[in-house]
Amino acid sequence: MFEGLSFFEYNEMTEVRNLIPLLNWFPQTQDSFLKIAGPCSAESREQVLHTAEALAKSGEVAVFRAGVWKPRTRPNTFEGVGEEALEWLKEVKQKTGLPIAVEVATPEHVEKVLRNKIDVLWIGARTTGSPFAVSEISEALRGVDIPVLVKNPISPDLGLWIGTIERLNKVGVRKLAAVHRGFSPFEKTKYRNIPKWELAIELKSLLPELPLIIDPSHMAGCKEYLQELSQQALDLAYNGLMIETHCCPEKALSDAGQQLTPNDYVSLIKKLIFKHADTTNNALLSTLEQYRNQIDSIDSQLIELLAQRMEVVKNIGYHKQQEGMTVFQLNRWKNIIKTRLSEGAELGLSESFVKALLRLIHKESILLQKEENIMEGLE
Repeated sequence: MFEGLSFFEYNEMTEVRNLIPLLNWFPQTQDSFLKIAGPCSAESREQVLHTAEALAKSGEVAVFRAGVWKPRTRPNTFEGVGEEALEWLKEVKQKTGLPIAVEVATPEHVEKVLRNKIDVLWIGARTTGSPFAVSEISEALRGVDIPVLVKNPISPDLGLWIGTIERLNKVGVRKLAAVHRGFSPFEKTKYRNIPKWELAIELKSLLPELPLIIDPSHMAGCKEYLQELSQQALDLAYNGLMIETHCCPEKALSDAGQQLTPNDYVSLIKKLIFKHADTTNNALLSTLEQYRNQIDSIDSQLIELLAQRMEVVKNIGYHKQQEGMTVFQLNRWKNIIKTRLSEGAELGLSESFVKALLRLIHKESILLQKEENIMEGLE
């Protein structure tokens, strides 16, 4: 899973300590759900001021974001205004009272934003994928009390994501949050970056005290899917969202198609259904407990059956070894896939789920039979 470690082994080794809850990040914070909004890029003084003033007036934003240095895939595209934009953002903070968030990718960026009293930093997806860059940024932040948001890497590598968080925490950063912005797809999909919700959920399972924020703008790549992605994140108990907004999206110099106007942003927020992770409804709690007891019993039976299956697998491995047969046999594997998928479909199970489950079981079966062969050869 993580460089050969199991979930439980990695959990024991994770070195993220003493995180400060979102509610305690800023003196004025009253909502534990963090709302971050602002343009993809700070393009002009007028643009950031108009956008920020409209957002601040709405009362639906806790932090104003804007890109100052823009890492672009190809040259000769808009790469941000640079340090000059920090002056505009200082003015935004002075006029609206909103804390300011900016992306940093180098120690020099860190030094400049700290000198200009920027309130929140975020590490972009490309930077998260580079341990050398993260180490240098972390050293620049050693001993600095500032919130840092860590976007997931472009590739679906949970180890890289956690490694960036660990490096920052190791130098004393305690106001940390993960930003889920999706992963680069290998195939064409309706999203710019596929969610792979299971990775974000696993991150939350490993680091339960770490706030998790959704960035539906980069995940969707267009306005059409922002509402549904934001709601899905809320349904999974995320702790905040970061949405790109622009006073004139059609004139934006970067990512025009995924930015909302401040009014559209407020409309999106108003339509979201905020849910609770817990309830005080005793009748509901009793019902849930009954269902959970059923799940516990079924899970125990599943584990017992899997253990029995693996014992049979070992016996098969022994006989294959005696006969000089290969561990993997394609026709048998094809037959397993065909018959189990058919059985699963009849029982209402999705094909993708059954396939994923069979592949996990088959992988373990292959490993056990290989080990059986090795042990036989040692005796």
